[in-house]
Amino acid sequence: MAGHSKWKNIQARKSVQDKKRGKVFTKVTKEIMLAARQGGGDPDTNARLRTAIAAAKAVNLPKDKIDTAMKKGTGELGGEALDEISYEGYGPGGVAILVDAATDNRNRTVADIRHIFSKNGGNLGESGCVAWMFDKKGVFTFNRAEYADEQLLEVGLEAGVDDIREDGDVWEVNTSQEHFQAVQEAFASAGLTPLSEEVTMIPQTLVPVDVETGRKIIRLMEALEDYDDVQNVYVNGDFPEELLQDA
Repeated sequence: MAGHSKWKNIQARKSVQDKKRGKVFTKVTKEIMLAARQGGGDPDTNARLRTAIAAAKAVNLPKDKIDTAMKKGTGELGGEALDEISYEGYGPGGVAILVDAATDNRNRTVADIRHIFSKNGGNLGESGCVAWMFDKKGVFTFNRAEYADEQLLEVGLEAGVDDIREDGDVWEVNTSQEHFQAVQEAFASAGLTPLSEEVTMIPQTLVPVDVETGRKIIRLMEALEDYDDVQNVYVNGDFPEELLQDA
């Protein structure tokens, strides 16, 4: 989980730049469309959509754009036909990288992503080459100054929480993808407000990297995330603490 948290911290430090470029609006809009298409347009019964809407509100996406994205996803409004596709490859130092994309042109996207990998010291691999190194998990983070781990466990265990780990100033609460919605609802009913909540890919093991290699990996990941068709990027690199200060 440490690698997951470190990369989230690095992402947070560059989020202001992302917002200025408008990239984040594109990503959250696509996620709402995909979530609505997959599970319907009712956030009360669609955990992925509920989480997508919360993420959109957090970056101040206007309500009318949220509603439009939901309607496009359910087919009430016409719009681009998006396909969800994952790409797998290796970055500098041999770290495994997973890329989630949403595209209306698979041929264009795979060519562009292959170019981004090769330009930044990585290699796009075959389907299945690294996916087995990751598990899909629900992850909630809570401010340690506001909540005790016993409090979170008391609420979450019955709903399906697997474990809670201390990571700096936050608690990381881990659950299976299947129990994500039940845990989400349990915390909400108890009035416990997470700093973040998402279904994400967690590496089974981490690959330690030095500072120089870590910077190369970050450049590759940022290049991938800056590409409009990319929704999420996951890595199994264990970044040095020094990189958090540089990010």
